[in-house]
Amino acid sequence: MPHPALSSENTAVITGAASGIGLATAKRLAGLGMNIVLADLGGDKLEAALSEVSGASAKGDSAVLAVPTDVSSLQSLQALEQAARNRFGAIHVLMNNAGIQPGSAMFGPLANWESVLAVNLWGVINGSRVFAPGMITDGNPALIINTGSKQGITTPPGDPAYNVSKAGVKAFTEALEHELRNTDNCKVSAHLLIPGFVFTGLTAGNRTEKPAGAWTAEETVDFMLGSLDRGDFYILCPDNDVDRATDEIRILWAAGDIVENRPPLSRWHKDYAEAFKAHLAEKLKRS
Repeated sequence: MPHPALSSENTAVITGAASGIGLATAKRLAGLGMNIVLADLGGDKLEAALSEVSGASAKGDSAVLAVPTDVSSLQSLQALEQAARNRFGAIHVLMNNAGIQPGSAMFGPLANWESVLAVNLWGVINGSRVFAPGMITDGNPALIINTGSKQGITTPPGDPAYNVSKAGVKAFTEALEHELRNTDNCKVSAHLLIPGFVFTGLTAGNRTEKPAGAWTAEETVDFMLGSLDRGDFYILCPDNDVDRATDEIRILWAAGDIVENRPPLSRWHKDYAEAFKAHLAEKLKRS
């Protein structure tokens, strides 16, 4: 059965809604008859998203609101919540999805670190803290979906600022769900979306065509909605290259670095990389 929060006439607020997974989610929920609040930086992309989502809604533009929002600003998120409630009343779905990935190096420009953490981590923390109290008070079944990343779990080398931000999203969302489930009369639950390789503006680079290994944003949203219907907290998405079994082996190996006292990121360590490859092959052969 669909989650009761995803019901016609209910309201969803989605950040990072002008493209990618955010836009695909907005269009899908609009098709279910929900009111949609699109939050993203102001400009042509947000206006285009407003037109697309209005076209996907049986109720047209009367059920869709676009609010220019900078999720790195607490005041901007507070204004977003007020605008959403002024237009539609109670909020049933919050998707903290806005994210950036300009690239980073350990001793590279500080500005990259600050912007990534401000959007990817503080946007999720402040978004949840601004919206959750009212959603709890509303007393309706409701969802808070925070977009994480596998890079926040296995933390591969190459983009440390992004990894830190998404590891923070994981830890924060776990703590948020614990808080919600231990709050009396609370009907709000939190969920961590962990996409696989998804072809979006964030991941496309110079490519204009979707790589065979990538999922579309729409496939990711379909998987997410099925997981929400089952009540999953960890929405661990596969893609066309990496199945769940492979993800599980990688995640367990990363945890094993601590338990077995291996060097950190041993998958990429010259003394352990071949051992991991052999381990992965053996585990997949058995599965």
